Amino acid sequence: MNTMMKGEDSAEVEIDLEDSSDPDEYDNGEEPETLWRAPPALEEEEDIHTSTLVEISDTKPLINVRDPRGINDCLKVTFEDVIAEPVSVRSGDRVWTWSNALFEVSRVWIYRIVTVLLAIPISIISGLLFAILSCFHIWMVGPCSHCILIGARWLQSLWSIVLGVIVRPFLTSAGRCCGGFSIHLAKE
Repeated sequence: MNTMMKGEDSAEVEIDLEDSSDPDEYDNGEEPETLWRAPPALEEEEDIHTSTLVEISDTKPLINVRDPRGINDCLKVTFEDVIAEPVSVRSGDRVWTWSNALFEVSRVWIYRIVTVLLAIPISIISGLLFAILSCFHIWMVGPCSHCILIGARWLQSLWSIVLGVIVRPFLTSAGRCCGGFSIHLAKE
């Protein structure tokens, strides 16, 4: 089993599906034959296919950076995060390598198929829900909370007086009384 990932940020991934049970197999200095290789993504190809409407759009940065705030960092799952064999129990190298390849391919393609089926309807529902909530917040919650704050201004002043005259001196004196105590812990 020889799984190589070139760099953490690189888009090129090579998976060698040869059996590594023979250690003298690659002593001649040759690289093993790669049966599966993902081509690196080129940003130049994306730039060729973008129209002027996309270039002036404010959503263009979303094409390359799809999780800029790291909301879904918990979903960065690799094969080794899900399936791990201890040293005492191991499957064959080819089984492990093929399992790794099939895991990655099925994870990517099933995600793509599910997003094709669900992304647009869920986006529409989410947009509708956030639009309704935003409208409700802007036109109902905001004005009502400002009305309550204006009407309760005297209560805020009264509460600050109570805190300043009664509560703060009481807690300050209690703190000074307890400030003289010291506790020392010793092991016996």
